[in-house]
Amino acid sequence: MMVSYCVYDQQGEKLLAACDKNLLGETLEKGELHLNVKESFYGGNEIELERLVDHFKSSTIANLVGEKTVNKAIDLGFGYEEDILMIEGVPHLQIVRM
Repeated sequence: MMVSYCVYDQQGEKLLAACDKNLLGETLEKGELHLNVKESFYGGNEIELERLVDHFKSSTIANLVGEKTVNKAIDLGFGYEEDILMIEGVPHLQIVRM
């Protein structure tokens, strides 16, 4: 399973933006909430899901979209199921490590 991702380094923080590749370019809606899975934010690089682990470990912030990507983060202990927001049936998870 391929994942699309980008890593941003800003002011001592490392942000990982990652999504299931098939979601790139989609706009998800839930009431007033609109989530644009923009290639300019989540795209740029592709990686096998299993190889995303090192990016999870080194990031201080993560913005994740998609069943495979979010479930991998949960399975590895980087996030919690109760923090998942479902938008049009698609899981979205934001993680901040203090």
